[in-house]
Amino acid sequence: MLKKVIVFLLTTCFVASLFAAISVGETVKDFTLKNYDGKEYRLSGFTDKDAIVLIFVSTRCPVSNAYNKRMAKLFADYSGKNVAIVGINSNKNEKPADIAAHAKKHGLQFPILKDEGNRIADMFGATVTPEVYLLNPKLTVVYHGHIDDSQRPQQVKRQGLRKALDELLSGKPISDNSTKAFGCSIKRVK
Repeated sequence: MLKKVIVFLLTTCFVASLFAAISVGETVKDFTLKNYDGKEYRLSGFTDKDAIVLIFVSTRCPVSNAYNKRMAKLFADYSGKNVAIVGINSNKNEKPADIAAHAKKHGLQFPILKDEGNRIADMFGATVTPEVYLLNPKLTVVYHGHIDDSQRPQQVKRQGLRKALDELLSGKPISDNSTKAFGCSIKRVK
């Protein structure tokens, strides 16, 4: 029994060390990824915005897909308020063509970048889809967690991302800068 506990603890520590999480208050290093259509985007290219929302997404995850309408609505509600909404797909089994078809089918008009080799998911420590990181124009993480607190729209009680966005845009301190992200695990390359 003791041997199993030791193996579990060592495995847990090793897996946790693989994903160097970026915490609220830390500044993100610049990176470049390609959209599903091949166009390159640099994170620093969004610093003219008042806020940058990075959402780790999936085409196949039922939880991520339950948020498709809400993600489209976020884009519609906030893109006119000088907010960048950017999807990142880090799943090894989802190709750019799949992402393009999925975005078109679900009306997702924001860029969805392909994270080949899940290096950006690893840099952030992102583990599930959907998982959100809200950045200010200095690329500092000011919120990390869920879009809201329920996969089922009728059961939502807390709008974590919208509340954080509204507070950031109005110049107020973010009252709840960390919530629990939930969803399907990101399918990483080994």
